[in-house]
Amino acid sequence: MIEILHAILLGIVEGLTEFLPVSSTAHLIISEMLLGLPADNDFLNFFTVFIQLGAISAVAILYYKRLLTGLNLYYYLLCSFIPAVVFGILLDDFLEALFHGYWFIAGSWIIGGLILVKIDSWLPTRETDVSVDNINYPQAFKIGLYQCLAMIPGVSRSGATIIGGRLVGLSRTSAVEYSFLLGIPTILGASAKKMLDYKEHIFDFLVGSKSGILYLGFVVSFLVAILSIKWMVGLVNRFGFTYFGYYRIVAGLLLCLLLVWK
Repeated sequence: MIEILHAILLGIVEGLTEFLPVSSTAHLIISEMLLGLPADNDFLNFFTVFIQLGAISAVAILYYKRLLTGLNLYYYLLCSFIPAVVFGILLDDFLEALFHGYWFIAGSWIIGGLILVKIDSWLPTRETDVSVDNINYPQAFKIGLYQCLAMIPGVSRSGATIIGGRLVGLSRTSAVEYSFLLGIPTILGASAKKMLDYKEHIFDFLVGSKSGILYLGFVVSFLVAILSIKWMVGLVNRFGFTYFGYYRIVAGLLLCLLLVWK
């Protein structure tokens, strides 16, 4: 059974990793394993989805001015969101089942880390790099296609969209910012889809005896995500993505050692 301490720890993990290119889903899976929580528990699975809403709320708060600048941004985000809807309906469950397991997460961490270590040298800052204000529909759609890679467990949604943004011509800062903003419809849509799986229990979860655990995790995730987003923007502006790549590689190797040891 998930307790208050579990809710706080998982809220911290979600808030810290949701917008970093390190895969929040993988971190939650490994955290639940280390905490000894059952993977097939309905309330825990619902809790994991619910705290994602706390993290995405942080983006709406921090970027509210950007979200109020006009409708064009929403059109571009919708264009990027369409591939996730299509492939999410067709392939999400299939890919999750096909590439399931701790070993695959470890491999994804390491491979993704190697890419992040080299991405700044492969795609150095150029005068032609564009900002979020200057993005076009083909670029937005391509970023949405890259985001679909995150349906594979261990592949970071933010990492995939950031790399996609850089590949289509966005600056480092703009790629990070667009990744944050695209997370709003993507996470809301994915959460709504997953919550439907628990429609018979959702009322009890939200107002029942364990509802306090849900809202505690939500608040912790929200507060930590605010700090994480601000920290990431500053780090990327100063150092690029290299340190995130090293982190993923180390995390992947440590997970391999843990799996061998167990």
